[in-house]
This record gives sequence, C-alpha cells and structure tokens, in this order.
Amino acid sequence: MPKATNAEEAAQRAGPRKRESVEDLAAKLGRATSAVVTDYRGLTVKQLEDLRSQLRGQGIEYQIIKNTLARRAAEQAGIAQLGTVLSGPVGLALGFGELSAAAKALSDYHRINRRLPLVAGFVEGQVLDARGVQALAELPPRDVLLSQLAAALQMPLSQLAAALSSTLSNLAATLDAYRVKLEAA
Repeated sequence: MPKATNAEEAAQRAGPRKRESVEDLAAKLGRATSAVVTDYRGLTVKQLEDLRSQLRGQGIEYQIIKNTLARRAAEQAGIAQLGTVLSGPVGLALGFGELSAAAKALSDYHRINRRLPLVAGFVEGQVLDARGVQALAELPPRDVLLSQLAAALQMPLSQLAAALSSTLSNLAATLDAYRVKLEAA
C-alpha cells in the first residue's frame, strides 16, 4: 500500500472536522429564527471578538465559515436558498429569538462602525437583500407591534360602541321628549 502524502493526510484529518462543522451549523440554522449575512472584511480580530461578545449578550451567534460548508449546512437544514447569497468572505449571524434581533444589532453596529455592511438575510423561508434586512432592522419590537395591532383592532369596536351609545342617547332623548309631550296633553 502506498504511503499517503502530507496533503492527503491533512485532507483525511480535516474531513471529520468539516463534517462536524457542517452538521453543527445545520443544527443551528434549523433552530435559528433569522440569519443575517455580513461582509466582515475590514474588521480586526479584536473588533470581531467585541462584536461576537455584544451579539452573544443578545442571544445572537456570529460565525465565520467557508461558503461551501455554509451552503452544505443550509442544504442540510432545508434552507438551500440561503446558499444563493453566500459569496465572498461573509460572516453569518444567527438569531434565535425575535426575528429582527440580529438585523437590528448588526445594523446598529454598522451605523457606529461603518465596517460591517449587511449583505443579505434569511427570515421565515425568505431570502432578503441588504435593503430587506435594513427594513427588518427598522421594525419596532414584537411587543410594540402587537400593541399597535391590538389598538388597530380595538379602534373600530370603540367607534361602533360610541356610535351605538350616541344613537341610544338620541333615542332616549326623543322618547323622553315624547313622554313630556304626552303628559302635557
């Protein structure tokens, strides 16, 4: 049996690690509520560490992984569409809570640092371009949206109640005036 070269040995050793990386990312993508793709070029290692720390505090995980491995993981997770936006050196932020949390955090970081452009995103089966991710980042928090929805649903009911109350008051006043007229006659 011929002796394996150093490159072949390295490939054999790297194989299981790559498979493990793909499986790990696929599991995270399956649990994530959103994913935001960024271009991390221009950030120092220290800045990336600070960014990861800030994001971790908000329940967001930021990973830099080779595009080919990320595409395989996305395919395994059943979201192969995400692979269409993976080109160039990209970082992947995975949000596990509110849909817009990752987009908001990265948008805020970009606004301050100007070195982390948002490339694309993936939310609820939809691939978003940079403008879509920015629009997602500008959405109010979930509880604010729910209260706005409740207010919008309550408004017609309040208007109906006011209209019925007004009509009933007018009817009562008319009946009272008719009663007074009958008593006077």
